[in-house]
Amino acid sequence: SFVFYLSFQPGKTLSPRKWHAAFTEEGYLDIGKILRRIYRGGIHPSIRGEVWEFLLGCYDPKSTFDEREQIRQRRRLEYARWKEECRQMFPFVGSGRYISSPVITDDGQPIQDPSVLLESNPDKGLVLVPQDNYRSSSIDARNNLEKVTDKRVIQWLLTLHQIGLDVIRTDRTLVFYEKQENLSKLWDILAVYAWLDKDVGYGQGMSDLCSPMIILLEDEADAFWCFERLMRRLRGNFKCTDRSVGVETQLSNLASITQVLDPKLHKHLEQLGGGDYLFAFRMLMVQFRREFSFCDSLYLWEMMWALEYDPDLFWMYEDARRAPTSAESSRGKVKSIRQCGKYERENMRTGAKNSETPLPISIFLAASVLKDKSSKLLHEARGLDDVVKILNDMTGNLDAKKACSGAMKLHKKYLRKAKKT
Repeated sequence: SFVFYLSFQPGKTLSPRKWHAAFTEEGYLDIGKILRRIYRGGIHPSIRGEVWEFLLGCYDPKSTFDEREQIRQRRRLEYARWKEECRQMFPFVGSGRYISSPVITDDGQPIQDPSVLLESNPDKGLVLVPQDNYRSSSIDARNNLEKVTDKRVIQWLLTLHQIGLDVIRTDRTLVFYEKQENLSKLWDILAVYAWLDKDVGYGQGMSDLCSPMIILLEDEADAFWCFERLMRRLRGNFKCTDRSVGVETQLSNLASITQVLDPKLHKHLEQLGGGDYLFAFRMLMVQFRREFSFCDSLYLWEMMWALEYDPDLFWMYEDARRAPTSAESSRGKVKSIRQCGKYERENMRTGAKNSETPLPISIFLAASVLKDKSSKLLHEARGLDDVVKILNDMTGNLDAKKACSGAMKLHKKYLRKAKKT
């Protein structure tokens, strides 16, 4: 297995022993104990993948070992079915390879550029087979591509090379991605997700979010479902219209928070022409993957998820139509505040949870990063280029625990000030 080690402190990190001791004989998990441990010292790499599945809402802590295994097997079958559906449309899916050059034009015309065919399949060229569902987009055995007419299929085919371009740029310094099979696994998951999410499809940055799942979870289907659950939280950031990108809402919230907590810095950024806070775009889109080292970004993510954890998360995401009747009643019970993350508890106490759009902790993390660099930004930034440079210079040098602690303090301070206004 491929794991990453931080300088863990004995007695603080969630160890395999503490993790396994948190389950009853039937498999019920006392998630409350686990959340506190994660916030204090993160998760031991050997159990990180399975713990993430709970933090992201893949499984209900109030389920048994047997119930979870049934869900796991069902999901693996679902993923295999979706992947086969994609393979029928484009046989490179699941082939152990990927593409990074376009195979189709915007109007559905196939691209017959020999260099594209060679890159896609050096031995045989590009070979697709006819399909029942999308006959109009099939290609015969002589490599004569027919024009694709289904708009959804065209859109999906157009994204495949972009996914490939991003895949080969993602975490390329890691030994894990020296293996072609791991690159193609990442491409497969993103290609399947792009086909299933009709509204969002694929957006640049998703490969950064998906990459750790591939590394931590050996089974491709399990990694897919972990990524799918993460995207439930973040897909709004990738949703585009003709006029805006979803993450702009979060940037606007960051501007409002900074205006309340550090009005001097906010005014300075506005005067520099940065009032839209687009310089923080990357932070929120890929959840600080570029601002922190790879190891620290994983540590940061699990702390964020532990702080925000809601014990109803599984049921929020799960399709009620498929839910087991025996577990259905658990949703009607009063939520135990002890089973909630610290950030979630704070929101519940103040009533922020009842607002239409509760602010995610990531916005306060971004505010914490800005506050940490506030003095430097005020004294050295004379233009937006300076702001970007100052923020880029801290890449890989930030402390995840310090940033999370700072975010929690700012969150409390913001709620107090917001209450007064």
